[in-house]
Amino acid sequence: MLSSFVPLFAMTFFICLFIVLMQFLWKYIDDLVGKGLDVSVIGELFFYAALSLVPMALPLAILLASLMTFGNLGERFELTAMKASGVSLVRAMKPLTFLMVFIAIGAFFFQNNVLPVAQTKMWTLLFSVKQKSPELEIPEGVFYDQIPGYNIFVESKSRENGTLYNLMIYDLSKGFDNAAVILADSGTMAMTQNKKYLVLDLFQGESFDNLREAATASANVPYRRESFNHKKIYLFFDANFNRMEEDGMRNQYVGKNIAELRHTIDSVNLRVDSVGRGYATLVSGKRYVNVDPYNSVFDTTSKTHVKILNVIEMSKPLNVDSIFKGQSSAYARQYLDKALSNLNRTKQDYEFKGLTLADDRKTIIRHGIEMHKKFTLSIACLVFFFIGAPLGAIIRKGGLGAPLVISVFLFIVYYIIDNTGNKMARDARLEVWQGMWLSTAILLPLGIFVTYKAVNDSAVFNKDAYMNFFRKLLGRNQVRHVEMKEVIMDEVDTTEAVGQINEVDNVAKHFLKAFPANPNYITYWLKGCPVNELHFLSGKVENLVGYMSNSDDKLVINKLMDIPVLKNLWAYRPAPKKWMGWTAIVLFPIGLIGYLIGRNAVKHLRRDVDNIIKVDQQLLTLITNNSNDEQ
Repeated sequence: MLSSFVPLFAMTFFICLFIVLMQFLWKYIDDLVGKGLDVSVIGELFFYAALSLVPMALPLAILLASLMTFGNLGERFELTAMKASGVSLVRAMKPLTFLMVFIAIGAFFFQNNVLPVAQTKMWTLLFSVKQKSPELEIPEGVFYDQIPGYNIFVESKSRENGTLYNLMIYDLSKGFDNAAVILADSGTMAMTQNKKYLVLDLFQGESFDNLREAATASANVPYRRESFNHKKIYLFFDANFNRMEEDGMRNQYVGKNIAELRHTIDSVNLRVDSVGRGYATLVSGKRYVNVDPYNSVFDTTSKTHVKILNVIEMSKPLNVDSIFKGQSSAYARQYLDKALSNLNRTKQDYEFKGLTLADDRKTIIRHGIEMHKKFTLSIACLVFFFIGAPLGAIIRKGGLGAPLVISVFLFIVYYIIDNTGNKMARDARLEVWQGMWLSTAILLPLGIFVTYKAVNDSAVFNKDAYMNFFRKLLGRNQVRHVEMKEVIMDEVDTTEAVGQINEVDNVAKHFLKAFPANPNYITYWLKGCPVNELHFLSGKVENLVGYMSNSDDKLVINKLMDIPVLKNLWAYRPAPKKWMGWTAIVLFPIGLIGYLIGRNAVKHLRRDVDNIIKVDQQLLTLITNNSNDEQ
């Protein structure tokens, strides 16, 4: 088993890793192209990106490899041979189960020890690449604005020696109000050896400088015009690749292991609790309307002073207008403006404190999500193995066809659920542990189900099995099978047959009369269908079919198969106790749904009973005609 699984696992892992790495490349292609990066820098970035994407590629590779391995064994009937020789599927999976346990343990240590370092280096390198200036390539006929503080227009340039013709340079380095313009017939461009300055050699041109800083009045702004035959300009343009320090990213949640994450969570929780208590003390001790919120009262029992809430009771509403009685309108406005200013200041102060605490809570959530990720990968590997291996044994299809389709479908479902849970946990709509373990909680029952089905050789993809289940559940479309007997021990007596048919008709008509066609909401839940009478009718029908199956007339046998099969479904009497019926009546939305389902089932039941009466009449006609023919 190991020799079959390990090569497939290695192949699928590198294929999946390559696919997710290409997705990473297309996502950040705009930040990499046109920067003049060395191959070593790009290779280093891809290496750290590949390590960071292992948690995404590993579960998919395990799922696909296990599907292909057991699908190949099933397709070549090797699993059938194993089971015939006494080797169960669980025993066949045992070596790979131990291997999956070791992979899960290795995935945990990878997440805890390797991944933080790889993510720190990857994001630091990626941010450094983003900040690098693009390669200098000035196009023709458009303004080039990639040099900070300058816009350069070149009408044309020589492909042989790189000479630029008809240049126009806008110098905005001192601000738009102090802009300078340089015009030149031709020029060349080069970088200094340290790649920090761009040197422009301009020929036959003019420059216009705005001297607004030297102006004494805003209405008259002087400027300076200069004509030159040759002029050299140095523009600051750092074209080097400068790496950022890793300390900043190392302190983020992506660069910490479990111990560091837990330490940060505990520290921030302690700060939040401390700051929250300080804010609560500040709010409780603040004077409002010059009244202390608490009064100090001496407690004779404990011999200490105790603070109690100061409740001000007013016998009648406060007349605000009386406060400003006798005062001027200017005084009242000044008083109200001051009060409004105090309220706004207090509001802004509380909002700032709330935002501070919200940032700390967001930090706690981010670190909690990252800490749970250390464990979810290991469990996901086990879950996907116990989905893929039994599923491969069930479908018995090897290669890259059906296994690839099923693997991609299941992984997309897992990825959507995992991202949904992650986002809901990040937005504090779910607890962190609920959001991070949501995908595992949904896929784990699927793994248990397919493993159980595979071990017991149950039909999972046999649609007839599911159709029969729903037919039995709903009691519909069940076809009665009656075969003509080659040897008849007890021949059918016409008188006895007519008597049984008439008895079945009488019981069926009495049942339809006793059971209303369209029971109302309350009647359905309190009375429902007379189950005892239904059992009695069903027994009479089965006795009739059993007796008439001894007939030697093929028309009679075929007509017996038209008699419906009566089943005692829960929808006929869903509430056998009155308290259950009243509970369903009170729970109106749920009870209404059950009533509609039950009413539909009752409608089909009455139709089946009507069909029994019609078929009985047809049987009676056949028996009578046969009796007349014999006479």
